[in-house]
Amino acid sequence: METLVNSQLKEFSVEAYHKDDFKTVTHEDLLGKWSILFFYPADFTFVCPTELGDMADKYEEFQKMGVEVYSVSTDTHFTHKAWHDTSETIKKINYPMLADPTGKLTRDFGVHIEEAGLAYRGTFLINPEGQIKLAEVNDNGIGRNADELLRKVRAAQYIAKNPNEVCPAKWEEGAETLKPGLDLVGKI
Repeated sequence: METLVNSQLKEFSVEAYHKDDFKTVTHEDLLGKWSILFFYPADFTFVCPTELGDMADKYEEFQKMGVEVYSVSTDTHFTHKAWHDTSETIKKINYPMLADPTGKLTRDFGVHIEEAGLAYRGTFLINPEGQIKLAEVNDNGIGRNADELLRKVRAAQYIAKNPNEVCPAKWEEGAETLKPGLDLVGKI
């Protein structure tokens, strides 16, 4: 399996439900800022609202970091609106909910489940230049954690500004980083 890390975002155009309206979102909307594509299997399910609600609770923090969040499923934008209108958890969402009923976007990111027409739980962080910097895929029974994603985004943004440094395990903003070199080999 070929990784998507450091690959360029492919062109796409999908419909979305966002702030009581329908709109078109394209790959160009992701350029110039940090973006997260947060794939999930389906609306009106079980683990999905817990994850999307968790992301909604942290959305303001992502925004302060200059990050836009986009949730994506193979449902239509009409289904996203219906779910938003009926679920207290989903009503909290202020980020765009992308509709991928053709499966093009889920296939481009390698998370499409052909026999089900659904997506795996894929998380992708895209930098302002359109390069994928983080790619994680979970089986559908395993929910994700927005706090851990915030930590990873902070690390990605830090190394983007400090390309000669790396962030060790459990790195948190303000903690020490490492500067790779011969002097560290075998000393950690």
